[in-house]
Amino acid sequence: MGLTGIQIFQMLPKTNCKECGVPTCLAFAMNLAAGKAELSACPYVSDETKQKLATESAPPIRTVEIGTGDGAFKVGGETVLFRHDKTFVNPTGLAVLVSDDEADDAVDAKLKRFSDLSCVRVGIVLQGDAVAVRSVTGDAAKFGSLVGKAKEQTKGGIILMTESAEVMAEGIKACADRKPLMYAATADNADDMIKLAKEHKLPLVAKAADLESLAVLTEKLSGAGVEDLVIDSGSRKIKDALHDQIHIREAAIQKKFKPFGFPTITLPFEMNDDFMMENVYAAMLMAKYAGIIVLSDFQGHNINNLLLERLNIYTDPQRPMKTDQKIYEINDPGPDSPILCTSNFSLTYFIVSGEIENSRVPTYLAILDTEGLSVLTAWAAGKFVGDVLGEFINKSGIKDKLQKRNIIIPGYAAIIQGDLEEEVGSDWNVHVGPREASNIPAYLKENYGK
Repeated sequence: MGLTGIQIFQMLPKTNCKECGVPTCLAFAMNLAAGKAELSACPYVSDETKQKLATESAPPIRTVEIGTGDGAFKVGGETVLFRHDKTFVNPTGLAVLVSDDEADDAVDAKLKRFSDLSCVRVGIVLQGDAVAVRSVTGDAAKFGSLVGKAKEQTKGGIILMTESAEVMAEGIKACADRKPLMYAATADNADDMIKLAKEHKLPLVAKAADLESLAVLTEKLSGAGVEDLVIDSGSRKIKDALHDQIHIREAAIQKKFKPFGFPTITLPFEMNDDFMMENVYAAMLMAKYAGIIVLSDFQGHNINNLLLERLNIYTDPQRPMKTDQKIYEINDPGPDSPILCTSNFSLTYFIVSGEIENSRVPTYLAILDTEGLSVLTAWAAGKFVGDVLGEFINKSGIKDKLQKRNIIIPGYAAIIQGDLEEEVGSDWNVHVGPREASNIPAYLKENYGK
């Protein structure tokens, strides 16, 4: 949020009623400032305060939503320059380009790849966000037909790329219900694009040749009542584009320069003819600080790398990714299957579960809630310890499913063996397993394989 905890505290009723879930209004204000609470949790805050806080605490970069339903995605809403200061909020939107001068089979192939290409990382499905439909021919009917095809064959957002108001109107007609992003308003067509954006309540891209002209244009669009803006500085050389992205972000966040308080869109396909270099540029722009990136194509070898980079950049560094505490069944375990234990750090869970699957040995995987910490870190913090793990095993009900009761703990946590044996009782055999997950398949096959 834009306000400090003390500034927010001064606006609160100061009743210390505890109904918000924390002991004092000051603690609640600090949580609000850190983005860890919602103002609606306070039952006594006045409507006037709500309105004032909503205005003054709005992020310096506006949040813009594109698309509808499951295909919707948000860009902007950022409050910091560096991820470690707090976190980045809305991941960069990745879009694939189709043009009305491309052959039908080439367009169909791109749209199919857009829908099919995805990967799973730490339990999260990663995929592209939008199809950018570009008018090259200037034929409004042809453009509208291509937009209709993109709408029919994909579920993501749609970006309409033309500077002709007549062509844009035809594209909007084909997909207005999908809330497309209009690209782009310029100094020459601004009045016509403003009219279309306001009539259909759509987000609009402001495009200029340089930053000074861009600021003038965004002020004109905002003054005309178009609030949901995305901005394009017009740079088509990577050095200039990076400079502009950084300057826009710094101006918006550090200087509160409202004409640049919007997410950005970049077009690396216009910066280099080489497909691999285009993707190198995309990776650079994602790090500094593109809101949307439009690529000439999606291929497995390029889009997966960008999706993983995006996941790494936009994962909150202050909140470990974690899975649910429970006992998972892998490879259809039965009454003679062992129980392998680990923490609920997501990466640990998916690595360990993957190695168990690879072993093809029926196994129960007991995941203990360690607040998202890895095994050694959780042990050091007193969260992955024998008595706590034993209590979880005892309460899980797994004992009633087993005839042979074997528990396997990570090799790096061998020190908890005695406490775990004492907690679960003599009915259980506690074994120290491998230190490295890569050794799990061989260990399971040797000791529990048929």
